[in-house]
Amino acid sequence: MEPTHSESLDWAVRLFVYRSIVENERPPTIIETADGLQLDPSRARTAYERLHERHALFLEPGTLTVRMAHPFSGVPTPVRVYTNGHTYWANCAWDALGIPAMLRANATTEATCGGTREAILLRVEEGDRVLGHRELVHFALPFRRWYEDLIFT
Repeated sequence: MEPTHSESLDWAVRLFVYRSIVENERPPTIIETADGLQLDPSRARTAYERLHERHALFLEPGTLTVRMAHPFSGVPTPVRVYTNGHTYWANCAWDALGIPAMLRANATTEATCGGTREAILLRVEEGDRVLGHRELVHFALPFRRWYEDLIFT
């Protein structure tokens, strides 16, 4: 089945958002997306909304601000990933490993343990070797329930 025009637009917008995060360490605004893709801002807005509905982007409630473009966070979190001369925010420990995997790059992750507030430092090398403490990652909810409250999860 051939993708519809709106599907093609949505994926072009999603790709633009990801490229912008990788280059600028933050997601683009609607205006930046519209300008970057030479779109009317209303079309960029509609694409953002459709991508949010499909869980391809996660918008701040009631806004068009990208909160999450997995594995990247659009807002500061206790999890930072350093790679390729950039610093990115990750949503959680899982996403902190997803960033170097996505970028196929070595990385250092700095996080704070939720229970003890202790600093955690991990390195990802050669794309898949994780070096550091023997840490435990805890997910408060099973995967099937993550979208009930994605920020808490």
